[in-house]
Amino acid sequence: MAEALAFQRKQLDLAAHIRDPERNPPPPGIEDRRLAVYRELFFNNLDTLLGRTFPVLRAVLGDGGWRALVRDFMARHRARTPYFLEVPRELVEFLAARPEDPALPFLAELAHYEWAELALSVSPEADDLTGIDPGGDLLSGVPVKSALAWQLSYRFPVHRISQDFRPTRAPEQPTCLVIHRRPDDELGFMELNPVTGALLERIADNAGARSGRDLLHALAADIGYGDPPALAEHGRHALEELRSKGILLGTRLG
Repeated sequence: MAEALAFQRKQLDLAAHIRDPERNPPPPGIEDRRLAVYRELFFNNLDTLLGRTFPVLRAVLGDGGWRALVRDFMARHRARTPYFLEVPRELVEFLAARPEDPALPFLAELAHYEWAELALSVSPEADDLTGIDPGGDLLSGVPVKSALAWQLSYRFPVHRISQDFRPTRAPEQPTCLVIHRRPDDELGFMELNPVTGALLERIADNAGARSGRDLLHALAADIGYGDPPALAEHGRHALEELRSKGILLGTRLG
């Protein structure tokens, strides 16, 4: 028992050293040349995995800032999954829990946006087209949203952030986006205005099976729009655009 505990202690010491070599000395008796192989392998694997998922985040931070983030993530975060494809989500959670950087206050949202691309691309969800009329009238019928269309809302315009555009203050209006996976598994992106975003939320939460027209009339009342029929007519064009992109599947049959 004592030998087993001693071996486990050495394993923990080695893992701590590999994660954060500056703060954790290695177990005694191991040549540093050998340790360097493990340190570099661990860091480089994580660096490559995360860099592929977060290319914009990496570009915004620059090489030094990015490597510092990966090192900080290695040293301080305790991941809850052994699966490589789920590690990027752990970085999103890590950034969300960190104090916001006043110079780069959008980092957590940008990471979430880039992670969503990966998550949707590998999502096992699928649309059940049973009971769907793809050509149904979206005003008189009950619109149905694709399960592979994810509506996302951010304080910052994350889809526009780059090395040349790094806002330090959030706009007055939030950014509403839809990321969707087409039948050929290609991803598409669409920015929504606040009214269309609110309409799509109502379609997704339409437990009462209300028609598109009823949803638009209720939305008009909520936003104080004085001409509900006019909003419904404008809404028809928005609904048709959402269907053309595969965000809406059509209408419910029956």
